Amino acid sequence: MKNKSIAVYLTFIGLLLAVTLGWYVYAFQTPPQPDPARFDGDRAYADVVTQVGFGARTPGSEGHAQVRAWMREELEAAGWQVEVQESEAMGHPVFNLVAKRGDAPPQVILGAHYDTRLFADHDPDPANHSLPVPGANDGASGVAVLLELARVLPQDTVPVWLVFFDAEDNGRIEGWDWILGSREFVKNNSLQPRAVVIVDMIGDADLQIYKERNSTPQLTDEIWAAAHALGYEDVFIPEYKFSMLDDHTPFLEAGIPAVDIIDFDYPHWHTLADTPDKVSPQSLQAVGETLLAWLTGQSAQP
Repeated sequence: MKNKSIAVYLTFIGLLLAVTLGWYVYAFQTPPQPDPARFDGDRAYADVVTQVGFGARTPGSEGHAQVRAWMREELEAAGWQVEVQESEAMGHPVFNLVAKRGDAPPQVILGAHYDTRLFADHDPDPANHSLPVPGANDGASGVAVLLELARVLPQDTVPVWLVFFDAEDNGRIEGWDWILGSREFVKNNSLQPRAVVIVDMIGDADLQIYKERNSTPQLTDEIWAAAHALGYEDVFIPEYKFSMLDDHTPFLEAGIPAVDIIDFDYPHWHTLADTPDKVSPQSLQAVGETLLAWLTGQSAQP
C-alpha cells in the first residue's frame, strides 16, 4: 500500500513538472503576438528606425524601393490586401501603396507619405543642402503609425484603406512639386469616403499638434475630442495655428472631408538632424491611440 502511494505521488510530481516545463517553453520560445486592441508605440518606433535604416527614401532610390517592399510585407503579414498604384506625375513615376481589407469601398482613408526629400535645404550647414533628408519624423513617423494601426485595428472597424503616398516632399525643387502622390491618387480613384485623415510629422519628442486651418472643422473636432478623452490634451492642442498644403489638400479640393494631423513646429524639418533620436515612442503612442479610439467611434455610427 505504501509503495502504491509513493508511485501515485511520483506520477503527480512528474505531471506537474511536465506542465511547468511546457509553460516555460511556451512563455519564452513563442514570439509575442500583437494585441488586436492595443496600439504599441514602442513597436511603431522600431518601424521608424527600420525605415531610416534603408537610407534615403527619395523617389527612384534603392531605399525608396526597399521601404515599399518592406511596407507591403508588414501589411500582408497583418492580414491586409496590398496593391501598388503606379502612375506618372511631372515625368516622374509615382508608386502609391494601398492596403485594404475586403472589397467594400472605404468609409475612412488613413494616409501618410513614405518618400523623403531630395535635399536638406533647411540644414544650418550649407554644405549639407545637396544631401537627402533622413526623414525619421518627416515621413517615417506617419508610416509607422499606419503600420501599427494595421496590426491592431479590429476586424469590425468600418471599411478602412491605408494609403502610403509617394512623391509628397519635393516641392520648391526644379522639375518637382509638393503632394504629387496624393494628387495622383485622387485623380485615379473615384471614391467618396466619409473622412480622410493624414498623419505627417507626428513623432516629434516634443509633440504639440495644433488644429490645421484648412482641415474640415467637424472632423478635426471629433479627433481632438477623442484625444482629450484619452488624456492627450497636452498633445492635441485645441487651437488653430498653421495652414498647410499637404496630402489632405487634393481630397478637400474634391469635396471630401479631410484633416491634416501635423506638428509643424519641428526644428529639424528638412535637415540632416531629422533622425530617430528626435522621435519619441510616447508621441507615436498618443497619435496611434487617438486614431484607434476615433475609428472605434466611427464603427459605432450607423
